[in-house]
Amino acid sequence: MRDPAPRVLAVIPARGGSKGVPGKNLAEVGGVPLVARAVHACRTARLVSEVLVSTDDPAIAEAARTAGATTVERPAPLSGDTATSEAAVLHALDTDEARHGRLADVVLLVQCTSPFLTADDVDGVTAAVLEGADTAVTAAPFHGFLWRDLATGATPSSGHGVNHDAAHRPRRQDRPEDLLETGAAYAMRGDGFRAVRHRFFGRTALVRTDPARVLEIDDPHDLARARALAPLLDRNEAPGARRPGPGDVDAVVLDFDGTQTDDTVQIDAEGRERVSVHRGDGLGIAALRDAGVPLLILSTEQNPVVTARARKLCIPVLHGVDRKDEALKQWCDEQGVDPARVLYAGNDANDLPCFALAGWPVAVASAHEPVRRAARAVTTAPGGRGAVREIASWLLGPDLKSPHRP
Repeated sequence: MRDPAPRVLAVIPARGGSKGVPGKNLAEVGGVPLVARAVHACRTARLVSEVLVSTDDPAIAEAARTAGATTVERPAPLSGDTATSEAAVLHALDTDEARHGRLADVVLLVQCTSPFLTADDVDGVTAAVLEGADTAVTAAPFHGFLWRDLATGATPSSGHGVNHDAAHRPRRQDRPEDLLETGAAYAMRGDGFRAVRHRFFGRTALVRTDPARVLEIDDPHDLARARALAPLLDRNEAPGARRPGPGDVDAVVLDFDGTQTDDTVQIDAEGRERVSVHRGDGLGIAALRDAGVPLLILSTEQNPVVTARARKLCIPVLHGVDRKDEALKQWCDEQGVDPARVLYAGNDANDLPCFALAGWPVAVASAHEPVRRAARAVTTAPGGRGAVREIASWLLGPDLKSPHRP
């Protein structure tokens, strides 16, 4: 019997109390609560199996669930000012094992206070542990000269070079590179973390991240800086980026493989293919159809599975298409729809020509990085796991009952 896939649990500690910034974990950066930003980074990471927010605060729990995380109520003894993040992660790890009957292979500690954490950072520390490290941490290149003030109560201030000889000032390129721990994401072997109860043990991998994105929110000034930087750094990474609403879109066109499925396929002995789809996606498509939104499935693959799915959803399909952008333009002409008001959802490089044509190119969370960068919006949910349902909620509202047009 084949071993099950590694289970990777991302734990986000987010207690309600904060003295430096009251209500910090619900403070908004780029229009999104910090806890939701952390959840988004983890949910859009390709290697994470589940995202769990540990909190003692009902409002934080609600924001976390809205962002797509599972929550666990943190006991009072683990919620005070002196409680450690490790204690919260250990409690969450035990809770997760009780729910799933299996200890997570890798457990992550992800901090809400690092608002510009990316899915690539999360995948980076996870991959390092899956590939053999015991622990991993995000770290940014640092080239500064560190000093320590040796002053005591009776001694005048005296500076001491920490990472350099004060009498020798080598050029930046002649100095060894130092790495600054960012405080954003840590990954640990599940069994090892439970045994030592600390985030660092054995061999620690240093996963380099962009120093421009390193910011920890500890006081109101940090929060103000984060809010000022968000328009420059968020682009498509943050869940609060501009998304289409009811008045923005006249038609929805959907890729199939990797957008309505998880991009995997099972083949039986006779060569028949099976794919997995999400019931919520079907509900979202039905709601869009009932609201009168023109819909189309557009796929490069010539596959009976695509036809069967389109027939079940009662929407048209074009498949076996080499030039998807040409097919999309022709369909828009036939429907009398302006391509600038079409939402096109995809996940891979063959969707990029359609992204250039459609006014609302949308990447599912599991899309390849060039597609994510080219998108105008990115879903929180991966392909085949509710991304289309999420898109429908943008256009119709979370209950899928709001009219498409005012």
